[in-house]
Amino acid sequence: MRNLIIGSILLSLAGSIWGAMFIAVRFTVGVITPTALVWLRYGVALVPIILIMLYQKSSWKIEPKDRKLLLLSALTGHTLSIVTQESGTMLTSAQMGSVVTAATPAFMVAFGCLILHERFNLSRLLSVVLATAGVLLIVVDPKNLQTGSLMGGIYLIVAAVTWAFMSVLIKLLHRYSAFTITFYSVLIAFLALTPYGLWWLINEADFAAMAAPHIWGSVLYVGVISTTAGFVLWSKGLTYMDASIGGLFMFFQPVVGTLLGYLILDESITSYFVPGFLLIAIGVILAMRGGNTTAAEKLARSKP
Repeated sequence: MRNLIIGSILLSLAGSIWGAMFIAVRFTVGVITPTALVWLRYGVALVPIILIMLYQKSSWKIEPKDRKLLLLSALTGHTLSIVTQESGTMLTSAQMGSVVTAATPAFMVAFGCLILHERFNLSRLLSVVLATAGVLLIVVDPKNLQTGSLMGGIYLIVAAVTWAFMSVLIKLLHRYSAFTITFYSVLIAFLALTPYGLWWLINEADFAAMAAPHIWGSVLYVGVISTTAGFVLWSKGLTYMDASIGGLFMFFQPVVGTLLGYLILDESITSYFVPGFLLIAIGVILAMRGGNTTAAEKLARSKP
């Protein structure tokens, strides 16, 4: 139970940090393109990550057998998922962008069962259903949906699936520290996006507009707080519990995103926010009561 409590605190912090990130992304609309923002985000994030690893004397070594897995994780989660997430958020709203998390836990349950052989029972299924219903209640007002677009919705769905897949793959890399995994994931994504980032910087970047405090402040937030702190907290938190349980803490994103969208961006908030949040809380508690899959269960389920 102690591991579940520690993991829940770390994942809750990560989810809350990412909920606030959607506000920062909305601030950059019209000034920085989604892909360029992700590239800048990772470029900024690499600095504190490297400094922290040097200070802690962290290991930089990744075993050869794990390199392909790490590459796949970085390209699906830190590259494709984040780019489509930022693109979807810029085409919709901070609130609708955060709703990408409504689908992520369900996909994490599926991937967790298929790849990690985690247990699948009625309690776990009910927890996902309740938490998802809570998110849907929060954004049920048709006025919120009118701000979206079909392409934005498609981007968010892709982001949900790829982030869930990446989160499950991270469980297979549990032998490495959260900082090591975060460093290589961010580095791979940064290098993959560098050709576009440099092209954008030379041909499209509006440096005068980027000099505005709310623009460079948003870039610093998504780089230092959302990426460095958020990814490390998420990677570390997942080591304490099954991926299918950990996924439920993504629901903190829409709660924080909705509240800050209302307070800062004057986005509408529905009367169902409180009951929706209660359903999310019940779902998370129910999942934690079910506990993690034991080593014996995983071994038994992995046998043909």
